[in-house]
Amino acid sequence: MKDILRLKTSLAEEIEQELNAQVKQEATASAMYLAMASWCNSHGFVNSAEFFYQQSAEEREHMMKIFKYVNEVGGRAVSPDISNLIHDFDSLKSVFEQALEQEINNTQSINRIVDRCYKVKDYTTIKFLQWFLEEQMEEEKWARRALELLELIGSDGMGLYMVDKKILDLREKE
Repeated sequence: MKDILRLKTSLAEEIEQELNAQVKQEATASAMYLAMASWCNSHGFVNSAEFFYQQSAEEREHMMKIFKYVNEVGGRAVSPDISNLIHDFDSLKSVFEQALEQEINNTQSINRIVDRCYKVKDYTTIKFLQWFLEEQMEEEKWARRALELLELIGSDGMGLYMVDKKILDLREKE
């Protein structure tokens, strides 16, 4: 039966697997941002906590967008199992360093999927993923900007207060 169904979709099996891996990566990012929000909240960084709550919701939306796409084009999306999350951080700076690393990994992953799509001539999925590529530029930008603010303003008491106060402004898209 699977072979018959596979004939009814233009989604190559290898692309389906890559997209399901990306679903897991987005779900992991969402869960990581919740862990970051919790850490921030427990350390008095309430604006940073809210920032990461919002970021977590956005990553879940990304996950669902890919999940639904796989199903809509005749593939089978797989609900991911998430484990091995980091819950403790050394500082607010280390939280944002982890966030930047996560976003860079996400960008690289989407780039790899697009590259594979070109190889199998899956132009529909390339078009679908274009939105994600543009979104990743924004995602990396805010993480870098947060680290720049920590450098510029400082990581002492008043500097951390000012960074936390400004952090929600980073979510505003230009």
